[in-house]
Amino acid sequence: MTIKDTIEEIVGEFSLFEDWMDKYNYLIDMGKSLPVLDDKYKIDSNLITGCQSRVWLHSEYKDGQIIFAADSDAVITKGIVNLLIRVFSNHTPEEIIGAETEFLDVIGLKDHLSPTRSNGLLSMIKQIKLYALAYKAQGNAV
Repeated sequence: MTIKDTIEEIVGEFSLFEDWMDKYNYLIDMGKSLPVLDDKYKIDSNLITGCQSRVWLHSEYKDGQIIFAADSDAVITKGIVNLLIRVFSNHTPEEIIGAETEFLDVIGLKDHLSPTRSNGLLSMIKQIKLYALAYKAQGNAV
């Protein structure tokens, strides 16, 4: 599935909810379904700066694709990071670098987050793209 396909799927899912409380509950459910991140990856170097909550993002490069794993100590933030992992994980660095994030506006996420959570969301996206740039710059020899 391409990044665009996943984004279209997410937009469709969020369009099923009319009320933002239902969308928040959906994000919380997404957070609950996030696979457990091994404690060995909950280290300072994996913490995303700029987030109000503690968010750990781990990446691995395998078979030409980046696989992300994450965790957070806040339920909504955990759902947000799971949403981003769903979009970006298991894709090439080039696909991740070139991916657009307007879908976050389309589903209304940016408009319904507090300023600190919104900054955290941008920090998560920035870190994901930085990992992709780093893997690409290393010639994928990681």
